[in-house]
Amino acid sequence: MILGGVKLEMPGGSTTTFTDLLLDYTGTLSLDGVLLPGVAERLVAIAARMRITVLTADTFGTAEAQLKGLPVEVSVLQTGRHKAEAVRRMPYEEVIAIGNGRNDVAVMELAGLAIAVIGPEGASGELLRAADIVVSDIGDALDLLTHPLRLKATLRD
Repeated sequence: MILGGVKLEMPGGSTTTFTDLLLDYTGTLSLDGVLLPGVAERLVAIAARMRITVLTADTFGTAEAQLKGLPVEVSVLQTGRHKAEAVRRMPYEEVIAIGNGRNDVAVMELAGLAIAVIGPEGASGELLRAADIVVSDIGDALDLLTHPLRLKATLRD
């Protein structure tokens, strides 16, 4: 059950209610295939307001096991094209996407709000150009969703 999403004032003054969060796993939520500290708790908190989907190539083959029991749907998709096809089936203007890799670029370009994470595994330069916001830690990215006034300050004209 989605409890209202995250409502944000976007550049230009329009307001959007984001109902879906799309996340990459490898390098975004994890390091060397292991879920980063603090991520699980944040996902539980966000799931009370938004539907969460993890779209991952799952380089280390650990995503489903690491995310087991968390309120997320996991889809293993090998390419950015496959990720973009999954997003096109959603109301993508209501999607917040968070990722770090080149295979996340098409998702970022479709999403209503794109957040790039430069984490311990780095980030694609191409992805950074497609992002609306860039952060250095997944915890910071997820905290933006539980503290939306931080987003307002970052996105204001």
